[in-house]
Amino acid sequence: MNPSRRVALVAAIYLGTFIASLDISIVNLALPTLQYALDTDLAGLQWVVDAYALCLSAFMLSSGPLSDRYGRKLTWLLGVGLFSFGSLLCALATSLPLLLFGRAVQGIAGALLIPGALSILTQAFHDPGQRAQVIGGWTSFSALSLILGPLLGGLLVEHAGWQSIFLINLPLGLLALALGLWGIEETAHPEHAAFDPLGQLLSVVWLGALTYALIAAGEGGWLSPTAWPALLLAGVGLLGFLFVERRTARPLLPLGLFRQAGFAVCNLASFVLGFSGYASLFFLSLFFQQVQGASAQQAGFYLAPQFLAMGALSMLFGRLQRHVPLRRLLVLGYLVIGLAMLALAACGTGTAYPWVGLLLVALGLGMGLAVPGTGLAVMASVARERSGMASATMNTLRQAGMAVGIALLGALLSGRAIVVLGDRLEGLGIADAQRLATQAVTAHRLPGSLAGLDAELPAALAEGFRLAMLVAGASALLAAALLWRLRVSAGPAADTVGASGRTAGVQLQADRH
Repeated sequence: MNPSRRVALVAAIYLGTFIASLDISIVNLALPTLQYALDTDLAGLQWVVDAYALCLSAFMLSSGPLSDRYGRKLTWLLGVGLFSFGSLLCALATSLPLLLFGRAVQGIAGALLIPGALSILTQAFHDPGQRAQVIGGWTSFSALSLILGPLLGGLLVEHAGWQSIFLINLPLGLLALALGLWGIEETAHPEHAAFDPLGQLLSVVWLGALTYALIAAGEGGWLSPTAWPALLLAGVGLLGFLFVERRTARPLLPLGLFRQAGFAVCNLASFVLGFSGYASLFFLSLFFQQVQGASAQQAGFYLAPQFLAMGALSMLFGRLQRHVPLRRLLVLGYLVIGLAMLALAACGTGTAYPWVGLLLVALGLGMGLAVPGTGLAVMASVARERSGMASATMNTLRQAGMAVGIALLGALLSGRAIVVLGDRLEGLGIADAQRLATQAVTAHRLPGSLAGLDAELPAALAEGFRLAMLVAGASALLAAALLWRLRVSAGPAADTVGASGRTAGVQLQADRH
């Protein structure tokens, strides 16, 4: 490929990923303004965020085989164009339903964009060292979007109105389209791609229902009238999906691949990465604001060292991978994530920021190794013709891990905080202590009847944060232990994957030593 076209390809992929990731974080600071402008309540406001996450999760698994069948370039360009169109719909929205429709379109487009990027890079860069370098840069741009999102969101809303946070995607999207049209070469392998319409439908049903159930449980508890039926639908949909996949000649997700240690363990690690690393952003923000009393803007600045460290090390990942075996980088990444989280579990209301900031740098360094390393390892576990499926599977599991992590760790945090606060209130002789504690933790503020006890809620939330970080850290250490048992190569499997998902030459396998 012409060097200038290769530069255009990399720039297009980085820019497309940047706008899709930016939209996850840039919207948050505009929520109060949106509530006033669209005259909606807090529940409606939450769906401005959740509509994107729901559609992103539901359609991501289906997007990979579509790109393998119809063309990776075509699918990615469709994602960029659809994302830009969704952004325009959001900017023109005059009511909440119209805004939510635009956000849903953005989520579907993101499901085409995000996994498609890794597949295109795998197809374009055959040399393992070059591939590691560009995947590291791809991770770095994702981290950059998380840093700039809150900063850009605040500036744009203040000086150009809430519509500007969506309109900014239009010139960026057009530039990505132009670069992609010129720089990306079309690749497709329809003879190896899935042909599984029923499996695709069931994947959308169970992933969408699971994401909705986790969102609803976070708002009203697992027994709420919306959470448990959605969870039941997700379970039935998953069973139906597995049944269809086992009996389809060319399934959406070849279950035989999970019998290979490399593919199974690295995708499990991707789930853990979402469960621990990405979900921790939610709890760290809560820690700074609810435990240590920082403002939302301060919390954004406090989190910046993690993203800066992650982005910086990701940029160096390709060079590191030339000198250090991929397995060691992977194990080190998950090990550092786990240890950093265990250390964060010891932080409380009086912990000075320099120490917390240092731990966030360590957490970012761990993610700077784990994110590109996991992507490289998963792509190495399948033949190049199935790169779209592999990327979609990895990203789907990471997205699911983040959703499950926020829900499960959030339940542990709240439950522990309620017990601690309730015991403290009972010790002070306050009647109906457990009910008041539940009310305070759920609302993140003490009721008026507990005036004068302002220090009790942050202390209780700190105990809940401790438990959440311990569980998240332990899961990352477990992933590190499992990865240590693998032999990992950065090059993709050379042999073609058949319908069963088996390969003759997969380069990720259990370590026999």
